[in-house]
Amino acid sequence: MQEDFLHYIWKFKKFDFRKARTVDGIEVVILNSGIANYNSGPDFFNGKIKIGEQVWAGNIEIHIKSSDWFSHHHETDPNYDNVILHVVWEDDIEIFRKDNTIIPTLELKDLVAEETMQSYRNLLLAPNSKWINCENDFSGFDDFEINNWLERLYFEKLEKKSLSITDLLNNTGSNWAGILFQLLAKNFGLKVNGGAFLSMAQSVDFKIILKTNDSHLLESLFFGQIGLIDKNIEDAYYSQLKEDYKYLKRKYALNNSGVERPKFFRLRPDNFPTIRLSQLAFLYSRSSHLFSEIMNARTRSDFIGLFSVETTDYWRSHYNFGKSHSPRTKKLTNDFIDLLLINTVFPLRFYYFQLTGQGSVNEILDMVSEIKAEKNKIIEKFNQLRPNVAVNAMQSQALLHMKHEYCSRNSCLKCNLGTKLIKGL
Repeated sequence: MQEDFLHYIWKFKKFDFRKARTVDGIEVVILNSGIANYNSGPDFFNGKIKIGEQVWAGNIEIHIKSSDWFSHHHETDPNYDNVILHVVWEDDIEIFRKDNTIIPTLELKDLVAEETMQSYRNLLLAPNSKWINCENDFSGFDDFEINNWLERLYFEKLEKKSLSITDLLNNTGSNWAGILFQLLAKNFGLKVNGGAFLSMAQSVDFKIILKTNDSHLLESLFFGQIGLIDKNIEDAYYSQLKEDYKYLKRKYALNNSGVERPKFFRLRPDNFPTIRLSQLAFLYSRSSHLFSEIMNARTRSDFIGLFSVETTDYWRSHYNFGKSHSPRTKKLTNDFIDLLLINTVFPLRFYYFQLTGQGSVNEILDMVSEIKAEKNKIIEKFNQLRPNVAVNAMQSQALLHMKHEYCSRNSCLKCNLGTKLIKGL
């Protein structure tokens, strides 16, 4: 038995509420089950219950056993002083308020239909080695229901990403352009070097980026801060970057003691930190109003144009200092730009639109739906369970969120698909 199941039963009245009685035998009429609380404090706020002839307004707390009240130390927490009803699966002890009056308790174990219990057991309790609990039923869900749930999950994922943007907003003094630079730097580094690139970006005041609008100087700034030019290498370009960085470091009193060093191991050459940092430098040398341009862009094609940048000349024939190859252009690919849109631009636009009231989230939904789905093992498995469930990036992003935040945590009773199975397909 999970408390999530009891929350579900209470919220949707999936029990014989007509026979609801307190453990003392007094009739309970549910006028309002309350608002679910997913943070600390009682499980449901602002409920309204009639117990006997008395109407109560307040909070409802839910436990598997009554004694869990003490296991969770609610007796010492003032947040629980306004609990009007204790809903439990099994009543094993009386619970008292501070004034020594008993908190009414509703026991559910004899009020839930066996059919509902069996659906719950099949979904969450049956021992199995399933990838997700509902994998045998996943293909049977209605298309409309799946698509609506995925759309909701996508925006839920954007909301979650907004939390990290909030921290950056506070740390940068609400400098949106500076936040964009930090987020882009992180995503230029991808998974392997994202942390290193972010630490580099956070080590430099964004005003310095705006003042240093030359691609070679920006490159020396980025390379110097991240520790890529602190050795003695016989290479003319390396030496020039090193000299330029010494000048910038002295001019702006730069400090890179807390910057994480980047990695090259197991990376494809086009993802080497040298290449990605050069492209990032090229991007910011070309546009000093990138944030405004991104907020004003209306189509995916607009974004492709904004991010169609390459490296500085040296890196057309190099991946590392001193080792040359036949010259070739190393531009950001459309696939890489799509990753920037998914992981940086759309979350930032979403949060900016929410705070300012400018723009429309529907634009984000339209554009992310134009991008093809990511390719990874999780998306491949979902497409095996339900062919073409992830065709575009909105769907794949939503499914990744569902797998991590719902399926892997056995939070089926917070998932629209899981609750659908409990109710019956």
